[in-house]
Amino acid sequence: MNQSESQYSPVVMMSGVSRAFDDARATRVVLDNVDFTASAGDLVAITGPSGSGKSTFLHLLGGIDIPDRGRIVINDMDLTSLNETGRTLFRRKHIGVVFQFFNLVPTLNVIENLRLPLELCSLKSDDSVVLPLLERFGLDHLAHSYPDLLSGGEQQRVAVIRAAIHKPSLILADEPTGNLDDYQGRVVLDLIRQVSNDGTCVIMATHSQSASEYADRHCTIRNGNLHEASQT
Repeated sequence: MNQSESQYSPVVMMSGVSRAFDDARATRVVLDNVDFTASAGDLVAITGPSGSGKSTFLHLLGGIDIPDRGRIVINDMDLTSLNETGRTLFRRKHIGVVFQFFNLVPTLNVIENLRLPLELCSLKSDDSVVLPLLERFGLDHLAHSYPDLLSGGEQQRVAVIRAAIHKPSLILADEPTGNLDDYQGRVVLDLIRQVSNDGTCVIMATHSQSASEYADRHCTIRNGNLHEASQT
């Protein structure tokens, strides 16, 4: 989504955020006075060297971690004003997460995995909700299969659908193609693009240049600072 289409629908606002960690001999500043905004339908790639703070950035946006300074507002809710339980409940309803290693529940089949976020949010979770999504993304033939029978690409596509199924405002994807070959990675990125086109804000941390090229915006974290590449 371009800037003119999305500027009226802010989802994420990060203001003056800093986060540091104490190592054995020194304090390591991971994020230093960072400002960031993203809107509905944005697909943002976050890149940077290993250890630069990409995962910390996502953890802060998801309320898994809290900043030392600054504010993080998601859907007009200041996460820094909530306790851990409040952040967990907020994340469950408003944020979807995609992990590098899929994180499907191995004892549940595909359709049961997809029902989980709906049930946690007390939303309708029967086949009339889940099956149309599987059909839309060409995975309905796997509805009753268990994760160990799926390829890595199939597992990650299910994981993306699971992150989006309860219609969160924000999806955080941490290296979503990092455990896939090039072809399967492109298939997963195509699905992430479709989710973004549906109006969900997606923020994706990645080492992959090809993955970052799928994004509308490209930001790099280096030495505690967040730099956004100019749009062409």
